[in-house]
Amino acid sequence: MSTLVIDKAGPTRKLGSMSRDRIWALRWSYFFLVLFAIFFLTPPVYMLITSLKSSAEISAATNPWWVFHPTLSNYVELLTSNQFLRFFWNSSIISIVVVIVTMLISIPAAFALARMKFWGSATLATGVFLTYLIPDSLLFIPLFKMLAVIQDFTGITLLNRWYVLVFIYPTLTVPFCTWIMIGYFASIPKELDEAAIIDGASWLQTLLRIFIPVALPGLIAATIFAFTVSWAQFLYPLVFTTSIDQLVLPVGITTTLIKGDVFNWGQIMTGALLGAAPPLVIYAFLMDYYIAGLTAGATKG
Repeated sequence: MSTLVIDKAGPTRKLGSMSRDRIWALRWSYFFLVLFAIFFLTPPVYMLITSLKSSAEISAATNPWWVFHPTLSNYVELLTSNQFLRFFWNSSIISIVVVIVTMLISIPAAFALARMKFWGSATLATGVFLTYLIPDSLLFIPLFKMLAVIQDFTGITLLNRWYVLVFIYPTLTVPFCTWIMIGYFASIPKELDEAAIIDGASWLQTLLRIFIPVALPGLIAATIFAFTVSWAQFLYPLVFTTSIDQLVLPVGITTTLIKGDVFNWGQIMTGALLGAAPPLVIYAFLMDYYIAGLTAGATKG
C-alpha cells in the first residue's frame, strides 16, 4: 500500500525563494540606479562647481571638485551683461514662435493622417517621420542655398537674421511632433469621432472640441520636444547668424566667451547652467505628460 507524503515546507521554500529573488532584484535596481545618477549628474555638478570659482582659482589647477573661495561674480557678470540678455531674449522669442508654428502644422497633419484615412496615408505618415532622421549636417547646406536664392530673388534679408531660424527650425520639429500626435490620435477610440460626426460636427469641430482636449498629454509632449529642440539647437544658428545681436544662447555663449585660445571657463559653465534652466523647469513640472505622450501609441483603444 503506497503512502502519500505531503511536503508542507514546499510552499514555504517557494515563498522564501521568491522573496530572495525580489530582494536581489531590488538591490540590483538600486545599484544600476546609483550608477545612472552618478554618470548623468557628474557633468552638471562639475559645471556648478566651476561656475562658483573665480578665474584665478580655475587657473590654479587645484582640486577641480572643490570650491575653496566660492563667488557669484560669474552669475552677476552674465545676468548684468546686455549681450547675454540679448542671447536669452532671442532664444526665448524663437522657441516660443517655433512651438506655435509647429503645433499649428503638426496637430491638423497628425489628425488627418491618423483619423481621416485616405490612399497612401500610412506611407505618408512614415515618410514624415523619416524626414526627421536626416542629419542636420546634411540639411543645412541645401537650406542655406535655398535661402540665399530667395534672398537674391525677393530682396528680403534672410541670412544673418534671427527670424530666419523661425522658418528653419520647423523642419526639425514638425516631422517628429506630427509622428507623436499620430500615435496619440490613433490611440483614441473611434467611437468618439464617429459619434461627433453623427451629431453633425465637422472634422474641424471634432478636432477642436473632442480630440485636442482628450489628447492634451500628447500635445504637451510635442510642445516640450519642439521647445527643447528650438532652445538647444546649435548648428543652424551657427551657420545662419553671425552678428552678435542676432545670436541665440548656445552659439552666443561659445562665440563670445571663447576668444582665441582663451576660455573663460567660469562664465561658460555659468551660461550653460542658466541656459539649461528653462528646459529643466519645464521637464520637472510636465515630465508625466511627456512620458504619457511618448508612450501613447504603444496600445490602441
